[in-house]
Amino acid sequence: MSASPKTAVLPEPAHEAATSEPARRPVSRTAVVLAFLAIYVIWGSTYLAIWYAVKSIPPLYTAGFRHAIAGTILLLWALVKGQRPTWPQIRASIVVGFLFFLVGHGTLHWAETQIPTGLASLLIASEPIWVFLIVCAAEKRWRMNWLLFSGVALGLGGVALLMGRDVWSAGRGVFLGALACLVGAVSWSAGIIYSRRSQLSGSPLLLSALSLLAGSVMLLATGTLLGEYRGFSFAAVPMRSWLGLGYLVLFGSVIAFTAYNWLLEHYSPTIVATHTYVNPIVAVLLGWWLAGERVSVNVMASAAMVVAAVFLVDRGMARLRSQK
Repeated sequence: MSASPKTAVLPEPAHEAATSEPARRPVSRTAVVLAFLAIYVIWGSTYLAIWYAVKSIPPLYTAGFRHAIAGTILLLWALVKGQRPTWPQIRASIVVGFLFFLVGHGTLHWAETQIPTGLASLLIASEPIWVFLIVCAAEKRWRMNWLLFSGVALGLGGVALLMGRDVWSAGRGVFLGALACLVGAVSWSAGIIYSRRSQLSGSPLLLSALSLLAGSVMLLATGTLLGEYRGFSFAAVPMRSWLGLGYLVLFGSVIAFTAYNWLLEHYSPTIVATHTYVNPIVAVLLGWWLAGERVSVNVMASAAMVVAAVFLVDRGMARLRSQK
């Protein structure tokens, strides 16, 4: 779940920015293992943390509080390092905040009031496919090879399987929740493309903080306009929901973000982006283990199809780049 460049076609959360030329130097093996565990397990577990948080905190407020706190922490960090925002950076961050956080995360947090965490994670994992399709539509030019064709076909098939009979028969709320995840995935994909093409330079830390804060303002304002404050009381929120929100802020936004950027200083973006294959698997397993979610044959087949599709699309895009 960035106001910054992305790696390959694989989307990372907006506050997890990439650098294109990592500087390689000897590092601690323990530090590397812990950093990869952070982006593999923590980002996969955020779906369950969202589920716990939105049980008692309205969904848009949950996302708004999460990004406001994380954005403030990162902004203070950037200011201490002597970084100062410019007006072009602020303007771009508002656009990114809208696409990534208001629409992308707002729909996800609401959807998890309606659908299982595993289903949400698998639908969100289809983002690389939407990135490719949006780029082709925008350029009015289809660049295809057998890897890309197989990946797109397999991914769309996985999404269709997820949106199939089980979702339709589960009721209107489940169908709308699944549809909201797809809207969020497409919006996030559009944000990835915008952040790449805006050619906005600057510190990934500062740009991420600005987009998080911009998104949090929009989320809190929209939640208020939609009446999420009605019947909501901070005093009535149980500890489990506060812990879910705290986990999202500290682990999902701050620790994993730091681990991601640190890894990009030592490894290629393609290696670091392997978390995209692992996150939905972690989310499905945690949902089954801790939330009692049913893992049907459809879910298992869809998980295999979506993860394989992301891999094929990534490899297909890499082959296109190597042919330039």
